[in-house]
Amino acid sequence: MSHGPGAAQAAGEPGSPVAKILPFVSVATMVMTLPQVWTVWVEGQVAGVSLLSWGTYLLGALLWFVHGLARHDKAIYLACIGWILLDGAVVLGILVQR
Repeated sequence: MSHGPGAAQAAGEPGSPVAKILPFVSVATMVMTLPQVWTVWVEGQVAGVSLLSWGTYLLGALLWFVHGLARHDKAIYLACIGWILLDGAVVLGILVQR
């Protein structure tokens, strides 16, 4: 990271433009996952829904959750709670509907 007058803030630093929009992007991407949860649970359609992919997403969210807890970073672990619930819902739905 560069220092001095006029140095740009790093994307992950608090107060940076990216850090300010990340919570909204996180929520927006979770909202975009709701149709998949709806399709699996309400419509009961699992054809073309990959258990491997969604299981990997769930594993990734679990690992990021543990990492966020270890770093005491609420921005990481709070978002991961949402992802664990959504990814878990899809995985469980695939297993129940098959």
